[in-house]
Amino acid sequence: MIAQAGKGKVAGIGVDLLRVDRIAQVYARHGRKFVERILGPQEIEKFQRRYQRDPQRGIRFLATRFAAKEAFSKAIGLGMHSPMSWPRMQTLNEASGKPLVQLSEPLAGWYRQRFGAAHVSITDESDTVVAFVMIETLPSLQDQTDKTV
Repeated sequence: MIAQAGKGKVAGIGVDLLRVDRIAQVYARHGRKFVERILGPQEIEKFQRRYQRDPQRGIRFLATRFAAKEAFSKAIGLGMHSPMSWPRMQTLNEASGKPLVQLSEPLAGWYRQRFGAAHVSITDESDTVVAFVMIETLPSLQDQTDKTV
């Protein structure tokens, strides 16, 4: 049985599992340069606040965002090829804490032409993080699919 929430159809799914020590090692070698290569502007601000309070928590934040970007790139079928790039996809949070995807150009325009809503879920433990991304089809494509079935 397939469960659907609303009318959205799945256009893509991506998942990434990552060991936190892998990100910690890269951060130890490259520091801020690595952070600026991977995170978008709002993610950088949040990383800095968390890292200043607790370096381990900051590294876990960096790892979850890295995993979310990997999962997103898989869900849209591009991998890390243009217009996809690390900082163009940010995982931010609604006031409730729910993670959300925010895209910047030119990825945002490319995405809008092809897909509907993006859903992201991330979780972390002391040594591992996981990110799961589900991408919906465009509403117009959903309507066409509903009519042909």
